[in-house]
Amino acid sequence: MAPSQAAGSAVDPDGLEDRLRRFATIWSRAIFPVTATSLTRPEVEEHLLPLARELSLSLHARPFDPQVAQRVGSALVEAHCTDPEALSRTLGVIDAYLVLYCGSGAPEQTAEESRARCAKLQHALAAGFAQGLRERTLAEQEAIARSSLLARSDAMQALHATEARFSAVFEGAAIGIGIADLEGNVLEVNDTLTRMFGGLEHHVRGRKVTDWAHPEDRPHVWELYRELVRGEREHFRVEKPFYRNDGTVLWTNLTVSLLRDAEGLPEYQLALMEDTTERRLLNLRLRYEATHDALTGLPNRTLFFERLEKALSAGDGARFGLCYLDLDGFKAINDSLGHAAGDRLLVEVADRLQSCATAPGEMVARLGGDEFVALTTGPDTQREVDELATRILTVLGSPICVDGREFSVRGSIGIVEGPAGERTTAEVLRSADITMYRAKSAGGNRFELADPEADARAITRHGLTTALPAALERGEFFIEYQPLVHLGDGSVHGAEALVRWCHPQHGVLGPDQFIPLAEHTGLIVPLGRWVLQEAVRQARYWQERHSDGGPLRINVNLSPAQLHHPGLVTDTVDVLERSGLEPGALCLEVTESALIGADEDLLKPLRQLAEMGVDIALDDFGTGYSNLANLRRLPVSVLKLDRSFTQGMQRHPADPVDLKIVEGIVSLAHSLQLAVTVEGVETGVQAEQLRELGCDTAQGWYYARPGPPDKLHALSLADAV
Repeated sequence: MAPSQAAGSAVDPDGLEDRLRRFATIWSRAIFPVTATSLTRPEVEEHLLPLARELSLSLHARPFDPQVAQRVGSALVEAHCTDPEALSRTLGVIDAYLVLYCGSGAPEQTAEESRARCAKLQHALAAGFAQGLRERTLAEQEAIARSSLLARSDAMQALHATEARFSAVFEGAAIGIGIADLEGNVLEVNDTLTRMFGGLEHHVRGRKVTDWAHPEDRPHVWELYRELVRGEREHFRVEKPFYRNDGTVLWTNLTVSLLRDAEGLPEYQLALMEDTTERRLLNLRLRYEATHDALTGLPNRTLFFERLEKALSAGDGARFGLCYLDLDGFKAINDSLGHAAGDRLLVEVADRLQSCATAPGEMVARLGGDEFVALTTGPDTQREVDELATRILTVLGSPICVDGREFSVRGSIGIVEGPAGERTTAEVLRSADITMYRAKSAGGNRFELADPEADARAITRHGLTTALPAALERGEFFIEYQPLVHLGDGSVHGAEALVRWCHPQHGVLGPDQFIPLAEHTGLIVPLGRWVLQEAVRQARYWQERHSDGGPLRINVNLSPAQLHHPGLVTDTVDVLERSGLEPGALCLEVTESALIGADEDLLKPLRQLAEMGVDIALDDFGTGYSNLANLRRLPVSVLKLDRSFTQGMQRHPADPVDLKIVEGIVSLAHSLQLAVTVEGVETGVQAEQLRELGCDTAQGWYYARPGPPDKLHALSLADAV
């Protein structure tokens, strides 16, 4: 490699400078034919290169600031790229090539985000170009105005010389110029102004200024005009529309100046008009593209948030109703048919939704993906929002045909309704999102109304979910132990380890409040390993301190996610070896529902653990499918009967059906060499009945509630005595 090449690689390892150069080359070739400059095309390219660098840096900047592109637009005007075609070609080059050549600078930035930023840069560049062109034109206007004033003043001293000069300025100007008396009668117009109004001079000359009023005139425009003709101001500048002779609208930047006579008295008014119609249409197009979804044509997230904020900030008595819609099962359709078919489905859905929101104060928008929102405002939104949601579900009920196939589209809707001024936009959207997921969890194809208590629970669940990883690192979890009592002699046979979370805000939380969240996030695997380590360590400590030295078993629960984890056997063996606890002193509890339909791949790790001597208990037996014949193929050695079987024994006399069921299960379990443990024992009568029925061990509040390890140790010592 040549030295120069090596140096280039060190300076520009990813070739960004080369890609910027190629981008600038494409840009210069696009705009050079419409650029009024004496520069050569390579010189134009050198001028564009730093501008391309600014766009590239802005594309990846954190935080993102699209206003950089405004300076680029102004720089084009300064480089004499004033032809509107130059702007159009520039926007085309940026749209097609900026992300392609400069979009790989930030790996964390998605392609969708790069495209969204590119669109905003185009908007800002067009705005900068328009501003630069306007400032350049206004400078010309001021020069022309000064020339006009000078020409009028000189006319009184040297009429013939100044007429020629004024005529050259007046007729050759690129902007429209008109002169009127103080009564508003148009006296003179140049050719440019005539062409702006349609090309017929008699339709302009001889008319009165007041004939050109337009419904979209700002309220203060004509007050400024009256102040000028009274001599109270020298000039004013406004954006003003005019009707042309054919009924079309001409938009202008209008500057009107007062011309005074030699004594300083008002005499004439001079109007300078810049035609901004095309620029305005461009801005409107860019605004539309920035506020509407490119696929469906519906208002997008940006416009929806503007409307929602306006609705929420309305005056007293105003109300709003919001329907947050998510299509049920859209991902399956999108994945099976492809994104093109999915897009066509979304377009049809959008059309149907649009037909539902046609009343004043109603709108439908697409937030992204298969999420849509419908907003209604007015004094009676409590009734209207329900009707709107019903109409939406009704129109979605008809099948949609895509690529010759019919699909039934369902939707889940969350409704938030209430008075304006009480909640922020973020709070309303969060409530609507939570409510929509409640509708989806209830089966979909329905709508639910927002409930503050349900919102609070969902927010709490989200907070717990996000706090779980740090809680494990900070040691906020602890274990309580509930004794397993031998029904034959009442001795403590072992204990079940039950994990708790000491949350800084919510206090002590039971496993039912956070274990499902841990399973959903995948944190259940490291949390389960920690519980296993702590429980096994505690069991080993109990064995060492137990008076007779006998084994004290420990039961640890396994979640379905842990069963599928490939490191289950390795982790368990490692924990046992590190603690010195014999495998026979450990019992792993697996719920019956987790093993329904289990194949050999799922049962293999349990078999390996059972072969090592670890007991496997089938927890909550009797609450699921309870295929008794399936017990023979499961590597379990203990059945744990659910507390529902013992509830009937709390009555006197005991429910004979419950007694027969328990007796049958115990008989079957013992015939399969399985021990039986019963949960939820709360009375001595229950305990005695279970002993008579042949159950082996039991646990429940009759013996002890879950508690700290020293409490169980005290029970064990009492048994030993």
